[in-house]
Amino acid sequence: MDSDGTPEARGTHANPVPRPAGAPEVPAVPPNGPGEPPGGRSATPGGPAVPPRPTRAPGAPPVPDGSSFMTWLRTPRPDAAPGVWRFGHRPRPAEEPEEIPTRQLLSGALIAFLVGWLIWSLLQNGYLGNWWWVPFDLIIPDAWRGGDSDLGETGTFIVYQGYELLVALGIMVGVARLGRWGEVWRRFVAPRFRRPEPQTAHRDPQDDPAQWNELRAAGAVDAAERLAAEARSGLMRDVDHARILRAWQGVRTGRHSLATFSSTVLRDGAAACLHPSGERDLPARLARHDLVTGQVRLGTTVDDTRNPYAYRGTGLGLGPDLLGTSLVAVGPAGSGKTGTVVRPLAESLCLHALAGRAVVVVVGAAGAGLGPADAYDVVVRIGNQDSEYDLDLYGGTADPDEAAAVLAEALVGDLADPHPGSDTRRSTTVLAQLLGPFRAVHGRFPSVPELRQLLDGAPGPFAALRQGLQDAGQDSLLRELDARERQMGQPGDVGGVLADRVALLDRPAFASFFDTSGATRPFTLKALDHPVRVRIDLPERGHADASRMLARLVLAQFSASVAVREDRSLFACLVLDDATGVVTPEGVRGIQRLRSGNAGVVLTLRTLDDVARPLRGPLLGATGCRMALSGVTPWDGQDFAEVWGKEWTEARDVTDRQIIAETPAGKAVHMLRRVITGRAPTARAVTVRQVERERWSASELAHGVPAGHAVLSLTDVQGEHAPPLLVDLRG
Repeated sequence: MDSDGTPEARGTHANPVPRPAGAPEVPAVPPNGPGEPPGGRSATPGGPAVPPRPTRAPGAPPVPDGSSFMTWLRTPRPDAAPGVWRFGHRPRPAEEPEEIPTRQLLSGALIAFLVGWLIWSLLQNGYLGNWWWVPFDLIIPDAWRGGDSDLGETGTFIVYQGYELLVALGIMVGVARLGRWGEVWRRFVAPRFRRPEPQTAHRDPQDDPAQWNELRAAGAVDAAERLAAEARSGLMRDVDHARILRAWQGVRTGRHSLATFSSTVLRDGAAACLHPSGERDLPARLARHDLVTGQVRLGTTVDDTRNPYAYRGTGLGLGPDLLGTSLVAVGPAGSGKTGTVVRPLAESLCLHALAGRAVVVVVGAAGAGLGPADAYDVVVRIGNQDSEYDLDLYGGTADPDEAAAVLAEALVGDLADPHPGSDTRRSTTVLAQLLGPFRAVHGRFPSVPELRQLLDGAPGPFAALRQGLQDAGQDSLLRELDARERQMGQPGDVGGVLADRVALLDRPAFASFFDTSGATRPFTLKALDHPVRVRIDLPERGHADASRMLARLVLAQFSASVAVREDRSLFACLVLDDATGVVTPEGVRGIQRLRSGNAGVVLTLRTLDDVARPLRGPLLGATGCRMALSGVTPWDGQDFAEVWGKEWTEARDVTDRQIIAETPAGKAVHMLRRVITGRAPTARAVTVRQVERERWSASELAHGVPAGHAVLSLTDVQGEHAPPLLVDLRG
């Protein structure tokens, strides 16, 4: 290592985030909360350390004044159904109100006006008699009548005209109600004079989030005043607000002390409790984010009759509450999976990580457009010799059985049932029979070439391993090695299959990767206890089989690491841009267990044919959020139609029956109607009945979803769900 602690070669970093040479250490509080050791509570000597602050400034400059931030912070975010973009949302009724057709409404209003005018004219001209003056005669004193009344001519005129005005108003009110003038005003007149309402209203200081009242109530008045001043002056951003709230939650739960939190805020203001990288924002944002609700906007729900009325025209927002049930998106190449789904979600999770709320691992092909390298703390470019980081093949575990189980899933988890290597339990046993003895002798797991030699049964490595076990007196492990040696060459032995799969990684392009000698510190998914942002680029071109195997390895390691995390308040998410060949029986079981560990996965597929037929139903059942993009095949549409089920709907059958006239006059009338309308007179019969039909049929999904759109169903971690929604991903 260099004198400043920077490793000399690729993959030797002790820190999960790169550090510029000579950069100062971060004096701020870690994002998990004040008073924690670097890297989080579980940081241990020799483990992942917290990287210091980079020398360059954060990507987005602060707002010159606090008006924009204050407006954003005070914008209402009412509770809404799952998936509704809550920022500035105005709730709609659950059911669509019955709306009178425009032509019928306007004609009815006009006819009502004419009827009212006619009645008033008839009254004024005496055609209906003088009975409408009876109330006037009963109420008004005799002294007020006539030109010589006590009121005088002017007063008498006013009294008579006032009564006529009251009668006219009464007629107007009656015809207005009959003609629905109020509906005409609301639909056609009022919108022209309505001024846009400000999204922020005058708030009670007790409810103003910019006042940090929770801190004041807990006694941290000085810290609250400092944060409020930073917000008003434009020095605070949405990530700062979310990050400090995350640290305050640690104080409320008793993990950190109030004194440490207050002193940190008073010292650093809006920059308190920084992420270990020192970043306060991403270099650039492409999507709309709201870190108060944790949502990212993916599009707009189409104003279509197939969507529930409460969702029509609303924004679609996804957050950890929905991603915690996992998401699978299916669409052909060019349908927008990466640009409109994966990239915004990855960007949102990176912002959550900067706020100390989440850890994200994004896996995709090199150059897939998953965000700039500066947006991540760790970028692993497998197969690229310039990669600064390596990947731990064994997931950072020291348990041979756990390492064997994860590696077996990666190597042979995708094989079909008839194949002798399909049983991952036998493969796990074979690998454990080799990994355990090797670690006992060498203090580490074998590298890829060494593991391949052992699986091939090379005499030299086997003899050396046996001698090492005998010298160490490891009799139990020696029996394991003997059992492996007896099984080699026997019918049904999976060692040859495993050796063939390991050979895919034993290529010159990967010669400097997956090192286990101790010369490097590869990245391990055991770092899921820290808010780290990771991007893993797979060597897609020329190494497709190896890429799929590595993707299975990352998914298996992710599922295993999430299950043993100490701090599950940190949301963990794995984003797989292309899950072809990744979905296995064990992988589906792992996805089902993620929700209880506050974790989820995002999987994209070009077609469900990339998943074995027996696993398609379990995969769609294990994920709470399912998306079918435009261009899916009818066969894929059938799988989605089955999992979305059916619903009861109202069907209307209209029958037109020709009317036959019996009398000469009736025949003449019918002839006249035929001449005018061009059709024979008919009588229409309407039958209304309840029928059960698919929410979205396979044909509708395959041919009825416009380009740039998708049909998406949602389920949150609380069990609330939204039916399939037609969404414009470009809105």
